[in-house]
Amino acid sequence: MDIKGRKALVFGGTSGIGLSTVNRLIDGGASVVAVSRNPDKAKDLVPAGVALVACDVVDEVAVEKLCAAQAPYDILISAATGGDRAIGPFLSMDMKGYRASFDKLWGYANVVRHGTGHLPDDGCVVLVSGAPARRCKPGQIALSSVGGSVEAMVRALSSEIAPKRINVVSPGTIDTPMVPAEGAEREKLYANMTQNNLIPRAGDPDEVAKGLMFVIENDFVTGTTIDVDGGWLLS
Repeated sequence: MDIKGRKALVFGGTSGIGLSTVNRLIDGGASVVAVSRNPDKAKDLVPAGVALVACDVVDEVAVEKLCAAQAPYDILISAATGGDRAIGPFLSMDMKGYRASFDKLWGYANVVRHGTGHLPDDGCVVLVSGAPARRCKPGQIALSSVGGSVEAMVRALSSEIAPKRINVVSPGTIDTPMVPAEGAEREKLYANMTQNNLIPRAGDPDEVAKGLMFVIENDFVTGTTIDVDGGWLLS
């Protein structure tokens, strides 16, 4: 796909991986609509020319209306987390927190369900999972469960929606605004989290965005997972 002149709808496009992907799409000549629960917070962050729209991905009716209003478009992306994610051992975990972690999956399901029908036959969908989906570290069972569900959904959907394409990008530990720590505390946190990786540092959101751009632009890739994880799966 040559993205120049194409339109992209990016849920979660105002922060972290989503924002970096928006920047790359704009640089490539695409027109972009960035969707966020609180788009006003991103007015000074997104590139000029990007349309900002408010929507919560777990609100199915709102997602359906937004997709219909923005159609037609060629590229459908969701990097939206859906909400909070539970961390810790499963047997002592608050089950409400575990269930709430699946808001990411329900948000993705809403986007794909109501967004894919507006894509042309050469259009594509890209979602974001996470390295714990296939190599879960202690305390990450909720992340692993949700990420695994996302990747399974993508594999199952690829044949159903063909010739439209759908792929998922799986990041490892990425330095994003989701982590509130700052300064030396932030550096120590990421150092501890990545010390056993083959590439012992946190990734940059733009490094993950390059993975999203690969599956957008390569018309011979569908139903697969692209790992951008610093060697997480091998460490």
